[in-house]
Amino acid sequence: MNQSARRMSYVFLCTLPFLLLIVGGVRALRIPGVYQSIGVVLFAAILTAAWILGARMISSRAAQERSVALAGTLFVVPWALISLLWVGIGAPFQATPPENYMRFLVLLANSIVVASGFVALKEVLSEAGERFYSTLGFATGLTAGTAYLACISLSLGVSAARLHSGQAPDVGAVLSDFYSILEFVACVLTYLATAAFAVALGQARWLGQGAARAYAVASLLLLLLVVMRGVSYPEISANTSPWYTQPGVIAGIPAIPWIIPCLLGVVLLRRAGDEQRVVEAGNNPPFGAAQT
Repeated sequence: MNQSARRMSYVFLCTLPFLLLIVGGVRALRIPGVYQSIGVVLFAAILTAAWILGARMISSRAAQERSVALAGTLFVVPWALISLLWVGIGAPFQATPPENYMRFLVLLANSIVVASGFVALKEVLSEAGERFYSTLGFATGLTAGTAYLACISLSLGVSAARLHSGQAPDVGAVLSDFYSILEFVACVLTYLATAAFAVALGQARWLGQGAARAYAVASLLLLLLVVMRGVSYPEISANTSPWYTQPGVIAGIPAIPWIIPCLLGVVLLRRAGDEQRVVEAGNNPPFGAAQT
């Protein structure tokens, strides 16, 4: 595979979550015929870049490379779905009921995919000899996925009711508080799982020590912002202060905790597709060379 193409794919995928946050948040792009075209182009670009970088190794006969490529792909897939369906969707109060229903369908699917990525990465790291931090990441990541599944299912149910009846049902204070607790737990544990897996990748020498520390510190700082915000999920509407000026609110948006897993997934895809790291079966050392 052409190294220039792989390098460009790597850079593009690293910028992907931040690009999609902008594209998804600009409501002015939600023009019929325009946002669908942008979404298809982005989706195709992501698939192509991921394939060039290393996703193609899922079909490899080498078990380790196939597993690494699978884990990396699972962390990138959520952002591919977001790119296809979320162009110009904006904040929930800006979107229409059908758009919000689709929003929570995507979030529900992505919560399952990210949790599956944590499971796949734990298995790969265990085979590579790193079991301590990967086990911590596995436990917290799986619990986070369960919490995500529950809280987003509640949101999806409310969106479905609004779509059918034209107004949101009165879920009551207890159910609203239950959602806030689940969302808080999901975000905090996802950040904790990401930090643990970043350290594990550093221990396995699949990620440079400086890069591993940077990913772990970034995850813990975002975790701290959510904790400082508090358990209660703040109201986001046209009547509240701009949500994008509140770091704790941003860190607690359901898709934000998946940014760093996506970046780690890009690193895994690069590793899986790096032809220089392909060794004969049985001669693979327990740890590979470091990547940044």
